[in-house]
Amino acid sequence: MGSGELELPPGDEGHEGNSAEVPPGTVSLARPMQTGAIGPELDWDADAWREVRTRAQRAGRAYIWLNLVEQRLRAVVAAVLRPVYEPVHGDDWVVAAAGPAGQEWVQRAAAVREVSRRKGYLLDPADDNVISFLTLPQLRELMVQHWPCFEPYFDDRRDVELALDELEVTRNVVSRNRALSEAVLGQAERASARLLEMLGAGGDVPSARRLPVDAVEDLVGDRYADVVAVHSDRVRLLRQFPAEDIFGQARRLDAIGIGLNLLVQNFSGRRLVRLAEAGARIRLLFLNPASSAVKRRERELGMKRGELSRAVEMNILHMRRVRARLRDPGAFEIQVYDDTPRFAAYLVDGDGADGIAVVQSYLRRARGMEAPVLVLRGGNRVVTSEGVEDAGLFSTYKEEFELAWADSRPVS
Repeated sequence: MGSGELELPPGDEGHEGNSAEVPPGTVSLARPMQTGAIGPELDWDADAWREVRTRAQRAGRAYIWLNLVEQRLRAVVAAVLRPVYEPVHGDDWVVAAAGPAGQEWVQRAAAVREVSRRKGYLLDPADDNVISFLTLPQLRELMVQHWPCFEPYFDDRRDVELALDELEVTRNVVSRNRALSEAVLGQAERASARLLEMLGAGGDVPSARRLPVDAVEDLVGDRYADVVAVHSDRVRLLRQFPAEDIFGQARRLDAIGIGLNLLVQNFSGRRLVRLAEAGARIRLLFLNPASSAVKRRERELGMKRGELSRAVEMNILHMRRVRARLRDPGAFEIQVYDDTPRFAAYLVDGDGADGIAVVQSYLRRARGMEAPVLVLRGGNRVVTSEGVEDAGLFSTYKEEFELAWADSRPVS
């Protein structure tokens, strides 16, 4: 038995002791006493697994953004420089465009291309060209060297370079599989979105001005219908998506719920007046504070008798005061319903392609502040992996609102 609980392999059973027939210089390999599972000193505990998953999630998000930027920048560089150099230099137009300063890295890219050809790594014929093997910094260098060719398409060269500078740290971290902090990831996502906008690839989602399209959402949106965010409660929703961002630029606002606290308590009456005076149409549908449904909800939540009905009544009175300040009260409608409340929904610009919605289901033992929240993107733009567009949840809740509104009574 050796140190560390390692056992030396036995010799030939026909010999005793150290066999003289073992060739000189032969070394016996020690083997572990126990085979099978990795020893506890190599195990990952729960914290270690949590850390590596966090690293992988952040790196994956960053990689998607970097991939989109690199593909777009490659297409822009090729579209601008190919017509200039290809008529004279043919397939070597990238080498010619790089000039003496870029000969080394272009030749290296050409060599990698040849190796990829031989080993069968080129799966798409469209990638069988030198520019597909240039890195983001090299594409940037081509753009900078030939800026007069690119200048007609960009407002400010400095903005492009600053956005690319902000991506460089993330690119190095992701390429070497090192830890990426939340702050650097956020900076990279903002820089990527800004750069894609400058490169003419900002996307075609009208609601992106209010609710930016996430790169992961854009690529795997078919998994979640038109749900673009899920928050465990309203506090986390407002931390990521403040009420001003939700309602601030609304042309139309339709809301249904019990007391509509997300709007009434987090968005000022003065701002609602400004929206209505600017032409916004607002319809608010409260649960009737005198209905039996309010009493049942109070019992579910363990509230004192009349506590919830008074809170709803106060919210309605507040909205009535807001409506009274308008020159056109017809732009601000308030109604109440008596049915069992099933959900709260705030539909912003639901009549257009740029709508969004915030939806909460009512749970038996959780108040609205504690219930999970879904954020939906309107416009019926749900693109599956097969490229087929399908309707999402937004239209479902919009239809439910219209049915409830038709059965409700106005508040004078």
